Amino acid sequence: MASTITASTLKVTIQEDIKLNGVQQGGVNTLNIGSVNEIYKRIVTCPADVDTTLAVFKSTTAVADAALDIEDVKYIRVTNLDDSNSVNLSLQVDAGENDGDADESVTLLLEAGKSFIMGSPHDGIKVKDDGATIITSLVDLESIIIDPSANAVDVEIFIASV
Repeated sequence: MASTITASTLKVTIQEDIKLNGVQQGGVNTLNIGSVNEIYKRIVTCPADVDTTLAVFKSTTAVADAALDIEDVKYIRVTNLDDSNSVNLSLQVDAGENDGDADESVTLLLEAGKSFIMGSPHDGIKVKDDGATIITSLVDLESIIIDPSANAVDVEIFIASV
């Protein structure tokens, strides 16, 4: 079966708009990601007190149902759509890079209305629990999980792949 999808360029624009004392202090940054031919976009209701997996990344997508090809993903955005409640965004790390379950995790607070953005999950993250040193040998992101604590919240996930 030949695909009828024509790849396109994803344009991502981040803009801050603020005037202080009559002078614009914001900025605009634009990123173009070419050859995008797959989009994964969902608005997900995360029930109170239940961890919700938003996406799973594997080098062999047959390893896990609905897994995204880790080498094809080029852009990830998670937005907390709630207007008052924060969530814990957990980045599950496959430190062994063996398409197995996560070995490590990093958890970030994602406040109401805010977004988390990253590029490729392939060799895109690493956790080190001893010593505050910069790590340059990165490994794979295995999945993204939302912990909404005691509040049901909606989050949006947007992933672009080539």
